[in-house]
Amino acid sequence: MKHIAKGQGVSQGKVRGKVKIINSMNDHDKFNENDILVTHLTDPTMVILMNKSAGIICNIGGLTSHPSIVSREMGIPCIVSAKCIETGKPTTEILKDEDLIEMCGTSGNIHKIEDEKKEEREE
Repeated sequence: MKHIAKGQGVSQGKVRGKVKIINSMNDHDKFNENDILVTHLTDPTMVILMNKSAGIICNIGGLTSHPSIVSREMGIPCIVSAKCIETGKPTTEILKDEDLIEMCGTSGNIHKIEDEKKEEREE
């Protein structure tokens, strides 16, 4: 695994899943159960997606922002203010749909899983 990004962990838990970048309501159809929701900032129109997600990552936000409060209520790991550790770019610019990642809502760390089969053998 490669440590690619870090943010503020606001709802605890560690999950692995496929990234889905959500920029607008037009992107909602591509979201599947247990995907990881990656967006600039959640809003009330995304609550249905949030409920289906394995985890939530936002470019901005704080401890009392919308994604933080809703994810804690739902028991879903969440990271806000997430940025690339090398470039400082927001996560919506460094992650792509279908990237396999591991995120920790406690530490705020985001790791990209390069080869899932190799990762499983190492554990």
